[in-house]
Amino acid sequence: MKWSLQGKWIAGGFFLTLLLMGLVSFASYKNTIEIRESADQVQHTYETLNTLTDFYANMAVAESGRRGYIFLGSKQELERHQTAVKNMQSEIQILRNQIHPSSSQLQRLELLTFLMNQRLNLFKQSIELYQRNKSAFQAQDLITDKSVKIREEILKVLENIKTEEQRYLRISLYESQTSIKYRTILEILGTFLSFAVVSSLCFILYRQWIKREKVEKLERSLAQEKELSELKLQLFSMISHEFRTPLSVILLSSQLLKEILQDVVDETQLKNLYRIQSSAKLMNQLITDLLTLNRAEAGKLDFNPQLINVESFCLNLLEDLQFFAIKPPVLKFIKYGCFSRAKVDEKLLYSILSNLLLNAIKYSPNGGNIYLILKCEPETTIFQVKDEGIGITPEDRQKIYEPLYRGQNVENIVGTGLGLAVVKKCVELHQGEISVESEVGIGTTFTVRIPHTTDAVT
Repeated sequence: MKWSLQGKWIAGGFFLTLLLMGLVSFASYKNTIEIRESADQVQHTYETLNTLTDFYANMAVAESGRRGYIFLGSKQELERHQTAVKNMQSEIQILRNQIHPSSSQLQRLELLTFLMNQRLNLFKQSIELYQRNKSAFQAQDLITDKSVKIREEILKVLENIKTEEQRYLRISLYESQTSIKYRTILEILGTFLSFAVVSSLCFILYRQWIKREKVEKLERSLAQEKELSELKLQLFSMISHEFRTPLSVILLSSQLLKEILQDVVDETQLKNLYRIQSSAKLMNQLITDLLTLNRAEAGKLDFNPQLINVESFCLNLLEDLQFFAIKPPVLKFIKYGCFSRAKVDEKLLYSILSNLLLNAIKYSPNGGNIYLILKCEPETTIFQVKDEGIGITPEDRQKIYEPLYRGQNVENIVGTGLGLAVVKKCVELHQGEISVESEVGIGTTFTVRIPHTTDAVT
């Protein structure tokens, strides 16, 4: 099913509206997900900070329990110390899953683990020393001093981890806010565009409804024009038939007179008889051109290509037109290539070449040679008509194929301006092309290229 332009616009607008609405819904969904992820990120960061705080608290409890056991000998303090140590080790494992997985944070965590293990080893040495020798106060003081120094380093690492986690949180929140902001703008823009598209669709539908009546009026006008075109074609066909009948009588009668008189009178005395034949043939050509042009404009010009001998066709055509020349012999035939037959419409080809040759004769008032050149190529048959006449001005070359148009330099040369228009239509039916090269006062060359169809050339 072939859609009209308005139908395509409406379908496209409907699809665009759905697309925009889907885009707005997707942006809203993404904003909701972003807000939820931001909340989860904040929660995760606070949990990490709480774990760091718990780690530090358990480290203090472990230190307090060790001292209580050493100074008081209380087993409860020792158990409190051991519980705190286990909590510290557990929290280190929790931190591995909680902190931001950057290389700097992982390095800090490894350093924290290393320092924690060092301090726990000092705690273990202190407890074992106490269990061996309860009076080794000096050695205990040394262990305590080392533990304090390691604690200070641990505090710095904890602070760095905490600061870095907070920085990552700020960056994440900023990116989320920016993303949400852009998507919110996109939602607003999408909603506005959806409204604009729907409004445009309503406007298009309204205009389509308005234009429908105009289209119906145009269809009625076209129907009337088509009917007039049919009537005009019938009229020209009738006129052509009515004129061709007496013209045929004139041509036949003059031919009979010529055959009767050519052995009785001199050739010079038959000049007026030749003029009658020439004028009758020109009139017949004019009628043919008018009918051909009207049939072509009505789309009813028959096209029946058949294999013909193009060389023989060209020679017969030149023989038909030879008597139009002013200073015989002016018509010459040249052939290039080895092919002899091509698939063309013989009547249309006759119209093409006869019009080009008659124009060459007509617009060569000072005589000169006129060439019909046949070039047979594997894919194309080329016909060229070359003269040494008045030529065509550059301004006229773009308009010479328009019906009834005549060049600016034709002066008093009689013509109708139909020939090249007929040639153009006939060449187009062959799916060929025509080109012209001309120089004023030097001459003109028309080139017709007719492509070969399957089995078109033999």
